[in-house]
Amino acid sequence: MRLLVVEDEARLAHALRRGLAADGFTVEVAHDGPAGLEQARYGDFDAVVLDVMLPRLSGYDVVRTLRSEENWVPVLMLSAKDGEQDQADGLDYGADDYLTKPFSYVVLLARLRALLRRAPLPRPPVLVAGDVTLDPASRRVTVAERPVTLTPREFGLLEFLLRHSGRVVTRTEVLDHVWDMAAEVNPNVVEVYVGYLRRKLGRNLVETVRGVGYRLEP
Repeated sequence: MRLLVVEDEARLAHALRRGLAADGFTVEVAHDGPAGLEQARYGDFDAVVLDVMLPRLSGYDVVRTLRSEENWVPVLMLSAKDGEQDQADGLDYGADDYLTKPFSYVVLLARLRALLRRAPLPRPPVLVAGDVTLDPASRRVTVAERPVTLTPREFGLLEFLLRHSGRVVTRTEVLDHVWDMAAEVNPNVVEVYVGYLRRKLGRNLVETVRGVGYRLEP
C-alpha cells in the first residue's frame, strides 16, 4: 500500500514515515501544499494523510482541488484545529476522515486501515444535477447559476437526493436522514417538501416513483 503524507512539521512527518513504513506501508512525504497536490495527482497513492495548515496552499484547498478534478483518493486530514466547524469544513471539502492533533498513532493507523477497506467513491465538493448545484460548505444552491434560497429542511432534502441521484430512495430513507426521528413526523411531509423543491428548482427535478419513493436524475 502506498501512502502520501503531506505535513510541514519535519519531526512529525519523519515519525509518521518511520512508523507507517514499519507497519508495511510504502510512504512518500511532501512538506507544502503545492508539492502535496502534485504528488497526490500523479503518484497513484492508496491514501493521503493531509495536514490542514500547510505553506503556500492549505490542506482544505488541496483536497477541494483533488475532488474538483475527480480524484477520489481517500484523504485523512490532520489538524491542530479541533473546532466542530473546522472538522465540518474538512469533510465538506471532500476529506474522508479528520483527526485532531495531538493524536494517538494507534488511532491514526486504525483509521487509515478503515479508509483503505472502502472502495474510493465519488465525493465531489459541489453536488450537481443538470443546472442545479449545491455547495455543502457554503450552503449555496443555484439553478442555471442563479442563487436560490432554501430553508434548512429543503436544503437537507435536496442534498440527500443529490447524494443518491440516479436511484430511488424511499420515504423512510428520506425521513431517517433528513428529519429528526425522535419527533413524530407524518410521512406525507416528504411529498410536501418535494413539492417545495419542484416549485423553487424546476418541476422535473425530482421524479415520484409511485409506491416506492423518489428519484433525482443526475
